[in-house]
Amino acid sequence: MTEIQQQVDDLRALNLTPKQIARKLGIKVSDVNAVLKNQAEQTTLDKLEKGELDPVYKCLASDNLVHLLPKDSSDNSIKNLLDNIVPAKNNGSIERGLGLVVIARTVRYNQIAVCSYLLDVWCLGIKDATEPRTLDKREFQEFAELLFQPFPEKPQEVSLEVAQGMIFSAYEYAQSLGFQPHKDFEKSRSHLGNWDGSIRIECGRDGKPCYVSGPYDSPQKIMETLKQSRGEGNFDFLIGSEPIEHDFW
Repeated sequence: MTEIQQQVDDLRALNLTPKQIARKLGIKVSDVNAVLKNQAEQTTLDKLEKGELDPVYKCLASDNLVHLLPKDSSDNSIKNLLDNIVPAKNNGSIERGLGLVVIARTVRYNQIAVCSYLLDVWCLGIKDATEPRTLDKREFQEFAELLFQPFPEKPQEVSLEVAQGMIFSAYEYAQSLGFQPHKDFEKSRSHLGNWDGSIRIECGRDGKPCYVSGPYDSPQKIMETLKQSRGEGNFDFLIGSEPIEHDFW
């Protein structure tokens, strides 16, 4: 840690604002904010590597994923969640099996550590993931709104257990078909915490895998994998969908 970083850290521990710290050290407020942001991000990564998780700030899921939760489950956490769900106008409004989950954890100094997970619950599982990034609460709100823009309904706030169930259900289903998660999933996996397996969502479409090709897929390779894992005629496929991938993914 540099001398400036240490001084900023010491003054921040005294609950001084970035403007007050900048005045005392004779530097720009933007420089102070940059130091605080870098420190928060490093603290988050260090905790993740050690398995130390910060408290959950908020978990959000696209509406279509929420409606895949088992409505007849005896699990009280699901029953309580379903009581608060806004009915979907059209459960099939994302006809590609894609859904999004965002998990945010509280870090010090009003900072939020965020990871997002783009799920293909019909076939490929964790199609994309982002490693932890640190934002303040205002930035997080703007970031979440942008992430969920491709989805027609507002995201639902869910418990961590439900968010875990959505992500790991898609993960396990895809693995059973022979597909591995997005390359950045390992960087964000510890952000999820431990999953007890009690909450799951239904994956696949009409009881079998359905592959919908995306602009960055290798359709021939994916089709061959499905033939090997499920056999000819035991899966559906649609070729040539328009991209939904956002700049953030």
